[in-house]
Amino acid sequence: MENGLALSARIGRLLNLRKGEGPLVAASFFYFFCLLCSYYIIRPVRDEMGIAGGLDQLQWVFTGTFLVMLAAVPFFGFLSARLPRARLLPAIYLFFIMNLLFFQLLLSGESAPLWGARAFFIWVSVFNLFIVSVFWSFMADIFSNAQGKRLFALIAAGGTAGAIAGPAITTLLALQLGTANLLLVSAGFLCAALGAILYLNRRVSSSDKSDQQGLGGSVFEGFTQTFGSRYLLGIGLFIWLYATLSTFLYFEQAHIVKAAFDDPDARTRLFALIDLAVNLLTLLFQLLITGRIMQKFGVAVALAAMPALLALGFMVLAIAPVLPVLVATQVVRRAGNYAVTRPAREVLYTVVPRSSKYKAKNFIDTVIYRGADAVAGWLFAGMKSLGMGLTAIAWTAVPLALAWCLLGLHLGRQQRKMAEETENEHARI
Repeated sequence: MENGLALSARIGRLLNLRKGEGPLVAASFFYFFCLLCSYYIIRPVRDEMGIAGGLDQLQWVFTGTFLVMLAAVPFFGFLSARLPRARLLPAIYLFFIMNLLFFQLLLSGESAPLWGARAFFIWVSVFNLFIVSVFWSFMADIFSNAQGKRLFALIAAGGTAGAIAGPAITTLLALQLGTANLLLVSAGFLCAALGAILYLNRRVSSSDKSDQQGLGGSVFEGFTQTFGSRYLLGIGLFIWLYATLSTFLYFEQAHIVKAAFDDPDARTRLFALIDLAVNLLTLLFQLLITGRIMQKFGVAVALAAMPALLALGFMVLAIAPVLPVLVATQVVRRAGNYAVTRPAREVLYTVVPRSSKYKAKNFIDTVIYRGADAVAGWLFAGMKSLGMGLTAIAWTAVPLALAWCLLGLHLGRQQRKMAEETENEHARI
């Protein structure tokens, strides 16, 4: 018994846990594991469908995704205004589970319609942002600012483990089950995530009225909150630059990969291998390094690190736009985002009002993100039509990455200032 307690204490110290945090962190870890495992099972299928639908159509697909987001966000605002958290989150996940079952039926025929493939690409792009945004809204709601700095990277590691398991499941089962039936496996993991939500809601429920009712306000409050706050608008710009640069790199990836491989199965396998490499590297950092980086150097450094690396990556890609450089840049970008930037970005929301954690955050993570995707897609297509090659486009991304780096430093300093003001107010009460 004593040995077990000593081992538990050592694990707690290794993972930077405090007394009583273990069950909540474990449930949150499991929740995010199931969530991203569900997504990554179907992500390689989405990427292949993007290429199969035609590279000249990608900007239209990204625009379609943005338009769907514009319709979905007011609906989310309607639900969040009226449903308490304990009912809001289960309702959202049940909706997406039903969607997966619908697409499984649609894509299970011998020849799935082209419009179905494009619709699935759009749906997966919406699904990914919504479920992850709602997850982090929940985390920012139940953990404090100080806890977020220590624990968000550890919790994010659950998602990384799921993102490792997802491609592995796809690789192992794709031939045995077929693409369409993988959607049923994805839905099963989403059901498990729903179970974790129900557990967490029971653990953190209180007699506070704010836990027992909806957030109130209008369906467009996420928009008004974002544009009414310089801090939230800065986060929105941070997301805009991130999405713009990610889209540029995604389009470069599509062109370079298509030139390197004629076989669709080979392309799907490459995408899955990239996912696996990204997530193995990410997991190591999230479990042991990121939380301590944020504690020691602060949120500002964590937010600025990956943009600086991406600026360097685009420089190298401009000099040598070939597959190995593309793969290395993509792995560094995505691993840096998941391991360091994303946990730091979510800490930014721990100092805003509860309503903003759900409504403004959802608007920023979905509409602004996919709006940047759509605009960047048309910019890329426009630059290609003007005769710019992959090298020239990569050079245009470098100053954007440097601007993103400076904005990250500014937002991190603002977050620290707001957190200190909140702590001082609590000390005076």
